[in-house]
Amino acid sequence: MNWDWKYTGDLIPDLLDGLRVTVIATLFGYLIALALGLVWALLRRSPNRVLSQTVRWVTEFIRSTPLLVQLFFIFYVLPSWGLTLGALTAGIVGLGLHYSTYTAEVYRAGIDDVARGQWEAARALNLPRRRVWTAVVLPQAVRRIVPTLGNYLIALFKDTPFLFGITVAELLATAFDEGAHTLKYLEPITVAGLFFIIVSTVSSLVLRRLEKRYATH
Repeated sequence: MNWDWKYTGDLIPDLLDGLRVTVIATLFGYLIALALGLVWALLRRSPNRVLSQTVRWVTEFIRSTPLLVQLFFIFYVLPSWGLTLGALTAGIVGLGLHYSTYTAEVYRAGIDDVARGQWEAARALNLPRRRVWTAVVLPQAVRRIVPTLGNYLIALFKDTPFLFGITVAELLATAFDEGAHTLKYLEPITVAGLFFIIVSTVSSLVLRRLEKRYATH
């Protein structure tokens, strides 16, 4: 096989559009994962045993179910129940929901790692419960888990090709579509792979810098 440089050049604009969709899905999905994961983690610590165990089993079920199945359910099944989402929106929700169960465990580990003396000191100062969490516990917990949360951002980015299954025109879907039109898959798939490597590498370097600046070990 000979590499077609002209064809490659013609591909770049469309692949960059696909990369843009991939980055949008990654960032918004990750924000959902961070926010919802914290909610799961806090609910798991609820003194209400029924609520705590319900959240535990829900998160276990989501974490144990393949991401692609969840995306299919959100995009193809929910409309029959009256909830219709656009392909990209469904993809973002699916990614965020799936990864929230992983970030929840990360938050839980970070919270459990906060020294017991910090809790006791906060109680001794008679701080309101909300103040204890926002000013004492969570700031320390989050700094401890920055590296792991960063790793899940990269993992989520690499899982965006699953959105291909629900018709989202992300990077891999765009590459496959270009190949289907010309029956030449070498260039689009290879360039798409290179884009994934470049973005993942740059993201990893940025995250390492954030770790050095903000994380505690």
